[in-house]
Amino acid sequence: MLRPTRRHLTIATALVAATTAAVAVTTAAGAFDSAQEAKGAIQGGKAKNVILLIGDGMGDSEITLARDYTVGANGRLNMDKFPLTGAYTTYAVHADGTPDYVTDSAASGSGWATGVKTVNGRISKTPGTDKAVRTLLELAQKKGYATGSVTTAELTDATPAVLASHATDRSCQGPADMAKCPTDTIAAGGPGSIAEQSVNHKVDVLLGGGKQRFDQKVTEGKYKGLTVTEQARKLGYRVVTDSKGLKNVQAGKPVLGLFATGNVPVEWTGKPAAQGGTDPQRCVTSNPSRPSTTPSLADSATKAIQLLEAKQKQRHSKQGFFLQIEGASIDKQDHAADPCGQIGETAAFDRAVKVARAYAAKHPDTLVVTTADHGHTSQIVPLEATPPGLSSTLVTNEGQQLKVNYSTNTPGQSQEHTGTQVRIAAQGPQAYRVLGVTNQTDLFTTIREALRLR
Repeated sequence: MLRPTRRHLTIATALVAATTAAVAVTTAAGAFDSAQEAKGAIQGGKAKNVILLIGDGMGDSEITLARDYTVGANGRLNMDKFPLTGAYTTYAVHADGTPDYVTDSAASGSGWATGVKTVNGRISKTPGTDKAVRTLLELAQKKGYATGSVTTAELTDATPAVLASHATDRSCQGPADMAKCPTDTIAAGGPGSIAEQSVNHKVDVLLGGGKQRFDQKVTEGKYKGLTVTEQARKLGYRVVTDSKGLKNVQAGKPVLGLFATGNVPVEWTGKPAAQGGTDPQRCVTSNPSRPSTTPSLADSATKAIQLLEAKQKQRHSKQGFFLQIEGASIDKQDHAADPCGQIGETAAFDRAVKVARAYAAKHPDTLVVTTADHGHTSQIVPLEATPPGLSSTLVTNEGQQLKVNYSTNTPGQSQEHTGTQVRIAAQGPQAYRVLGVTNQTDLFTTIREALRLR
């Protein structure tokens, strides 16, 4: 892959200059002119660290809904403040390579993780021949970078899985879940389930949910009869299950944080959308089903960065780290047509974005990228609209009413992803590569070039 040339940088600078007049916006806090910051952000060179933030299902509609509700129509989220912003396409492919216009999280994640598009449901394998393709995490480990993955989903869910595993089907999360992956089983000479592969990769930091997958017993091979958690301990992992354990863990050995049996419980609650709409509601910014000992995504992100940075200092390594952070339940609450759950998870993800940007402000050799894997269903519609599907009326923090509609499937069914392009924004070395409209697989190239991975 060619390294950035003077021509690349000139084109990128021209793109920013062409939009200078459009980047000055007025907020409640006063005038905010990002033109100068954008010009200064055009840089090539090598990054020491990369932090990739994925808002699962976080299309422009989901971002706008969270912005309108939490900081106001004229306010700005942390993710709105990146100096360089573009969009990328998200389609998957069929086995013959033809486009499948609406992707799932497995195919989309595989796209940026490997640079190769694949079929829906597949984890970092080719679409036709079902062969494993090297991932960014694997390339980073080979080059001596510390690596980490943080999520609010199960650690074996599609988005974290694409970095540290290869599976024919995303459902093959634990040793007991291998029905759709017969050639991936250890008995067939394969690498095993996503949980087994994740710990076998010795990723330095794994934080999320999914304890139920790691509690399953290994059925074949060296660790037969042990649970995957016990396998992890054999491999040197320290296992933590709550915020106190996470706070106290020290750098050195790899860390496996399992903070929920399944997905990490959401932060906000409220009435789901309904046919005919709901009465105007305020979201409840708490969840009685979320234990107080559950670390927030921002807390997990902060600790992950500390652990990865400390490990490299202990090793006296010239290389930094690669970290992926996923806000997973934006998508899951969108599927459930639950606007309050969705907004709360977007706000939680935005706080993790703030953590990453604060670190990069002190470490400008860090590339930070925030994006989504695909679009989703929620749409802000006029209050007088009568959608045929599910809708809810919210009372925002500005004291105004807002109607959100979910109509990508019939009521009672899970709402669907959409095939729209989604936002990608960045700062740091090679960030200019996100400008314009790119392909999801181009993110692989951006990170590979930033870290000089081969």
